[in-house]
Amino acid sequence: MRTLSSWDLIGLWERGADFHVLDRGLLALSAAMPEVSAAGLADWPLGHRNKALLDLHCSNFGPALEGWTACANCGEKMEFELNGQELADAHAHAIHAEQTVRFKGQSFRLPTSRDLAEAALHPDAETAALTIVERCRTGEKTTADWNGDDLEGLGNALAAADPLAEVRIALCCPGCGKESEETIEIISFLWTEIEARAKRLFWEVHALAREYGWAESEILSLSPARRALYVGMVQA
Repeated sequence: MRTLSSWDLIGLWERGADFHVLDRGLLALSAAMPEVSAAGLADWPLGHRNKALLDLHCSNFGPALEGWTACANCGEKMEFELNGQELADAHAHAIHAEQTVRFKGQSFRLPTSRDLAEAALHPDAETAALTIVERCRTGEKTTADWNGDDLEGLGNALAAADPLAEVRIALCCPGCGKESEETIEIISFLWTEIEARAKRLFWEVHALAREYGWAESEILSLSPARRALYVGMVQA
């Protein structure tokens, strides 16, 4: 996995501005892992994809994943911070684990980004879940009537086989004390950093071009340290 350059960051932000969050994640991974085809990335199990996204975040922006959510009970702001490197390392073995799950006598492969994209077309949560179930069923597909307990049971089995596919954290509201679990979207943390860094680069280009008359290509070709030095001189 290669480090994203200034050109990469700007290009990613511009190209992915109107993309769905799933496509943003695959776009970023494609830039960092050009040796893997886009189709191949889309077919990675979600835990494998999330491990790569965490590695990409850590290598380019550091391990800290900082965020917040509002308490569903009182609306109080609940802040949290995760260590992305520790999270990735804790589940590194899972991406090499068994890729098939048996449930109620049938076999299922682990869900991928492609499966989530198909499920996202259905606004109803149960229909979306059924879409993933049917897409992931392998072998001979007999007629099945999936009820809520079945979907929950299969979901738990898939989560156990691919623990990094969905990251959930426990939170306690500082206002009312209500405890809750929240799902963490790894892609959103990465994209927030990409957007912030790209906007910073645009500002630096503007400041240095106005001060010295340099072209954008000249400014972005500078090393980050040298560019920061010039920006500091302009701001002084």
